[in-house]
Amino acid sequence: MPETNDRTHVYLGVHVRGPVTVVHERAKSLLEPNDLVFCDPARRHLLQFGEDCQMIFFRVPRCYLGVTESELNQVLGVPVRGGKGIGALASDFLTALAAKAEFRRSTIGDRRARTAVHLLSVLVMELLEADTTDEADDASGAVNEMLSRIRAYIEEHLMDPDLSPESIARAHHISVRYLQKLFQNDGSTVSQWVRERRLDFCRLELGRSSRRITMAAVAHRWGFSSPSHFSRTFRGAYGMSPSEWQALATSAFAPTTADAQNERSR
Repeated sequence: MPETNDRTHVYLGVHVRGPVTVVHERAKSLLEPNDLVFCDPARRHLLQFGEDCQMIFFRVPRCYLGVTESELNQVLGVPVRGGKGIGALASDFLTALAAKAEFRRSTIGDRRARTAVHLLSVLVMELLEADTTDEADDASGAVNEMLSRIRAYIEEHLMDPDLSPESIARAHHISVRYLQKLFQNDGSTVSQWVRERRLDFCRLELGRSSRRITMAAVAHRWGFSSPSHFSRTFRGAYGMSPSEWQALATSAFAPTTADAQNERSR
């Protein structure tokens, strides 16, 4: 990170090896290999480095993350475990990107960098959601503990096409009315939460470069009633069709003609 304050960028550190401690809200967390943390050069003291440690830092334009300055401040210094969820996906992608020096000044490298920024924007949103839940837990621990269990249950059953407010309430021995109230107090609805989480997973699956997959298969896997319903819902959420998103996301990994020619000439 630079010595001077940089108000136009945020820095993301990926831990490689050695002792690195993050100080966040007076609590200290020791980073493990592949863990991530958003950093601000103005608060360099929040990172404490031991001997023989190594981190990879990425400079990301703040405006590309799609959040306000206040929201970004909420995630600065928050350790993100690189062994699960979106943290693992972002850590693996960034580590691989950093290892390919030849991509840093090429068209395909630029595309992969944009894909990385998209991943980080999703990561920031998940951190903000977690922070919101933590604040609610402080205000009403028992109620929000129930809400957290319900959300975990939804995550585990997103692929079930029969997942509904009725089945969720039945599994937790509460009424549908009380279930709706829990989500209403959190600024959402049960159906909206289920839909958003399904769309998140669909978007990630469609963006994988390793294989092509049909819209019908994705819709069926994540519990949508039909491909047409999935397509309408996806477009309503993201402003483009699933196929358009798939083409946009996977193009970041497609070698250009120049790249292909350079590869053949080696």
